[in-house]
Amino acid sequence: MLVLNTQKDALLKPLQAVVGVVERKHTLPILSNVLIECSPGRTAYVATDLELQITAWQEGGSEAESAFTVSARKLLDICRALPDQTSIALDLDSELLKMKAGKSRFSLQTLPARDFPKLQIDESEGVSFSMPQGQLRKLLASAQYAMAVQDIRYYLNGMLFSLQGQKLVVASTDGHRLALDARVLEADTGKSQDVILPRKTVMELIKLLADSDDPVHIQIGGNQVVFRNSIFELRSKVVDGKFPDYQRVIPGNNDKEFDINRQALHQALARAAILTNEKYRGVRLALTSGSLRIACSNNEQEEAQEELEITYDKDPLDIGFNVQYLQDVLNNVDAESVHCSFGDASSSMLITVADDENFRYVVMPMRI
Repeated sequence: MLVLNTQKDALLKPLQAVVGVVERKHTLPILSNVLIECSPGRTAYVATDLELQITAWQEGGSEAESAFTVSARKLLDICRALPDQTSIALDLDSELLKMKAGKSRFSLQTLPARDFPKLQIDESEGVSFSMPQGQLRKLLASAQYAMAVQDIRYYLNGMLFSLQGQKLVVASTDGHRLALDARVLEADTGKSQDVILPRKTVMELIKLLADSDDPVHIQIGGNQVVFRNSIFELRSKVVDGKFPDYQRVIPGNNDKEFDINRQALHQALARAAILTNEKYRGVRLALTSGSLRIACSNNEQEEAQEELEITYDKDPLDIGFNVQYLQDVLNNVDAESVHCSFGDASSSMLITVADDENFRYVVMPMRI
């Protein structure tokens, strides 16, 4: 039975959108498959790991409705290896998917669509709102790098997604640094709700969102959250836990401050980082009148030193930081300059930018 006639690019795009969910190590064989649901006018591609589910749609379908599952990565790899502009025909023959592309022929094992474990959500629960997807993408990107990775404090392995009336706040922390940002929504939802998005959900969502003003519809309900537009739908369970009170760690009385060109600081840190200790990655920042000096050394007695001119006339300060934490924030903000403020040698550093009054980045010092 012919289930789909399509082109390489038309098939490749939805497969690329959903394949990131597919786990390479899986307990259920069907979790390595993509569910393909063909219907007149539109074809849906669905992948899940039981915590996160992504659906991507392709315009154009088949005359008859059909549904089956097939290995996501094998189908994707075959598509990638085909020449551009190739026409593809998919035929379902018993438990095999027959794929014809030019003079190439492939047969892939399928599993029944009825066995595919779809995530369900009560559409009537929770709160819904919309925002431009480019705004949401930039908001998530401004804080994602501070999420913990496989921390025993599971609630840190994700991002706080906090709806506060007409404001959407995101925050992430690994216990050593905090990234915080917010956007004002077009309409006031009149509701407040906090959830923690899993790390994988955040990273997949950033990949799916386009840098455009097209709206994305967001629904927070119960223990799930849904992001949907005309191209994809992402459904995710949320992390069951309480996010730390981020307001408590934001310094309020840092009086030693200066502005500096972001690119110049980033390049100086990148050069110094070459000779940092591989384990601790520490650099020293020394503030004196009109000068920022960056210095580091390693176990081989090698040293690096950089000096940048700044407008600074407060007391001298010598303080150490993990250089990667500083590079992360400079890599992920697009402002021309950043504002850095300090308290004393044992207090956290606060980084802000002029064009985003909601953005805050806090990093704890380290002993070197």
